[in-house]
Amino acid sequence: MVSQAEQKSVNDAFITGIGQSEIGMKLERLPMSLTVDAIKEALNDAGLTLEQIDGVSTYPGRSAGMLGFSPIGADELIDALGIKAKWYAGGGEITSQLGAVAAAADAVRLGHARHVICYRTVYEAAALARPDEYPMPRRDRIDSYSQWFQPFGATSAACWTAQYAMRHVKKYGLTREQLAQIAITGRANAVHNPKALVRKPLSMDEYLSARMISSPLCLFDCDRYTDASTVIIVSAGEATDEVSCTPVRIAAQAGSVDRLSWDQAEWMACYQTGADLWKKTDYQPKDVDTVQLYDGFSFQALAWIESLGFCERGEGGQFIEGGQRIALNGELPLNTFGGQIGAGRLHGFGFAHESVVQLRGQGGDRQIKNNPKVAVATSGGGPLATALLLAVD
Repeated sequence: MVSQAEQKSVNDAFITGIGQSEIGMKLERLPMSLTVDAIKEALNDAGLTLEQIDGVSTYPGRSAGMLGFSPIGADELIDALGIKAKWYAGGGEITSQLGAVAAAADAVRLGHARHVICYRTVYEAAALARPDEYPMPRRDRIDSYSQWFQPFGATSAACWTAQYAMRHVKKYGLTREQLAQIAITGRANAVHNPKALVRKPLSMDEYLSARMISSPLCLFDCDRYTDASTVIIVSAGEATDEVSCTPVRIAAQAGSVDRLSWDQAEWMACYQTGADLWKKTDYQPKDVDTVQLYDGFSFQALAWIESLGFCERGEGGQFIEGGQRIALNGELPLNTFGGQIGAGRLHGFGFAHESVVQLRGQGGDRQIKNNPKVAVATSGGGPLATALLLAVD
């Protein structure tokens, strides 16, 4: 167990560099170019050179059948940049997107690498605009994972997430007005983020009048396809004297996988993950200054609030009612960069990136007051979940 008073240890893992490419929709620039831009920014942020990088980690690796979803694999990035990697990983069978950062943290703690580039590159909007270059997968038969949703026409993750949200509506009385606060807060914060896709506030009337996607989720409960790359550099504690930035310690991490079918699960994997996170640290929920919680769909962020212990199960709607508690100047600022609903679908990595921005005091107009020291970043909804507890000591 890690004590708050404990000094930096050579066995600790730190985030030492962050970078992000241009964020847009239907960009003409190729995904490798976006990835390289984000890497350059992260290296400059950390004060490192490419020659000092000896590890690479990504999620989910190159997906040949869905190049818009994941166009750049770890091996081709290593080859393109001439990285001398002692350790690398890239696969989808982990505990969600930030599992790639957690894996890198384990690698540097064990001495497999000193500085690891972790990245997530998405090109989904551009791929939809250029189907000849980025064809969508075609299936001749229904089997494996697809058997759980294709026969029912439930191909969208909105349908899967809506099952969990509707359970909260029926069992705990969650209202649309309460759920709306996730999207309204994200859009309000995105106004202050120069890179955000949607820099326009969202009113309650606009939210309630939007078309429904899968009850109780409406259009504004969903993120949107985006083209971008986000990079996180994870370094060993013994290597932090090589960087020129403020290192952010990965104080704890947790992840879980439960029933990949999405079928009839009582609780999403985030509930187990949230409980496990606090078993690995002396920090408690009351110590957290900001939460950057996965909001591919708004209900996922609400579920993370419950699972991390900021309120009891089933009380998430009451906790966020009115929006004051999760506002930028509230007691638990949520998704201060806009989240995926406001800033774009960065597919998990944006939450770790923003946590570092806030803990370093670099948020500009969206910076949380009172010198934040502890943040939680998460990814995943449904059967996969990862949580990182980040701190500046």
